[in-house]
Amino acid sequence: MKAAAPRLRPSMAGLHTWTGLLFGWLLYAMFLTGAASYFREEISQWMRPELPALKQLPDAAGSAVSAIASLQLLAPGASQWVVELADERRNVVAASWRIGDDHGRAMLDPLTGKRLSARDTDGGEFFYYFHFSLHYLPRVAARWLVGLATMFMLVALVSGVITHKKIFANFFTFRRGKGQRSWLDAHNLLSVAALPFHSMITYTGLVTLMTLYMPWGIDSAPDPAQMRQSLRAEMTALLPASTPSGMPGPLPDAAAMVHAAERRWGSGRVARLIVDNPGDAASRVRIVRGDAERVSVSPRYLVFDGATGELRQVKDQVGPVAEMRGVLYGLHLARFADVATRWLYFLSSLAGAGMVATGLVLWTVKRRAKQARAGEPAFGFSLVERLNIAAIAGLPVAMAVFFWGNRLLPLALANRREWEIHLFFIALALALLYAIARPVRRAWVELFATAAVLFAALPVWNTLFGSRHLLASIRQQDMVFAGFELTALAAAAVLAAMSRKTAERATA
Repeated sequence: MKAAAPRLRPSMAGLHTWTGLLFGWLLYAMFLTGAASYFREEISQWMRPELPALKQLPDAAGSAVSAIASLQLLAPGASQWVVELADERRNVVAASWRIGDDHGRAMLDPLTGKRLSARDTDGGEFFYYFHFSLHYLPRVAARWLVGLATMFMLVALVSGVITHKKIFANFFTFRRGKGQRSWLDAHNLLSVAALPFHSMITYTGLVTLMTLYMPWGIDSAPDPAQMRQSLRAEMTALLPASTPSGMPGPLPDAAAMVHAAERRWGSGRVARLIVDNPGDAASRVRIVRGDAERVSVSPRYLVFDGATGELRQVKDQVGPVAEMRGVLYGLHLARFADVATRWLYFLSSLAGAGMVATGLVLWTVKRRAKQARAGEPAFGFSLVERLNIAAIAGLPVAMAVFFWGNRLLPLALANRREWEIHLFFIALALALLYAIARPVRRAWVELFATAAVLFAALPVWNTLFGSRHLLASIRQQDMVFAGFELTALAAAAVLAAMSRKTAERATA
């Protein structure tokens, strides 16, 4: 036993190095796009400048009635209507419906219910879904890949904690201009400063898809299909519509149902209406409580008879295991968070991206001198070095190009939403080719500089050609637009500083 202890830290150091390296580029992308996801509603608003800012929240009951009236015209014969009400972060009512196997959706005016027209874009939803479902890949395969990377991240965290002899001293240590030592200090600092967040977000990330990763409990149940249905009822309010009666019935009195829910939960806490079989005698309406002001995302809703308005079910609790899952899921999503807490999540996620990035760079810094002595760099070393450049410096370029695509692609372009996303991946592929073609240090400098220029130019372009520029947004206290463009300028400043610092080291 005494002989085993001295070998523990070197073993953990090796495990930490290789688990971090194998999935480092994917983890970096997950952290960076995950950070953006905490402001996905605000990003979506900026990417649809045609939709005016919401000065004041409308009455939820009136908004629901207007939306239901609009859906009568937009989606008659649908088996289900879903109405997401406007709130402090969403300036429209998001309506969707299902007719057979077809789905439809529309944005509605929160006051009038009138259908709104805006450019076709995924907005911030792209970053949210990318960070756990990637893109182009089959959904299940992508989520397994993300889950494997997350598991490796958890192993890297634990092995990293065991490896460090002075983990708390690392929090206060950063030695500038010391080469490899400085990279290690930066990696330690970013790791330790947000270690509780990194641990929480990694573990809860696995919990969010636990039924995909561990289906054996459900599969071994006597009736797996029934078990899945019961499990789903404990996890979400968005359930399949029941069987219609085939007899016509009146449309629901949405205002009375929303008022009943507000008397139970308080004003402003109704987030969603789900109408099953609208216009049928067997219609049901679920009034769903929002996730703000509570950590758990376990479903809370009231079920009304759509024809009579009678309250049929109160869903205000789930089982203890489901509630634990709801709390862990809620901690990951941070829907409960106010603005300050959301910014803490955002900055901690950026620290996670920085932690992974400095670890990847450190891998090459440690081996560069040895590679230089050997003359020709090994293929594996060159591969890691070029992939580091493409991922760490190329991803900000791709994110900026995604925003530029939103502003520059023709509004009438077919499949415009998809083309914004295509541009993101085209930019990432070009960054990889650029990293391969250019000398290493020049590629770092130039890609960081490109990303800085692209982010800094976004507010400038909006000032020159847009209808809602930065100064006007500040004057009108439109903090969504102002906040996005100020954040773009801050990102540009950081990226420019990284480019300049890398250039100085290249000429030193």
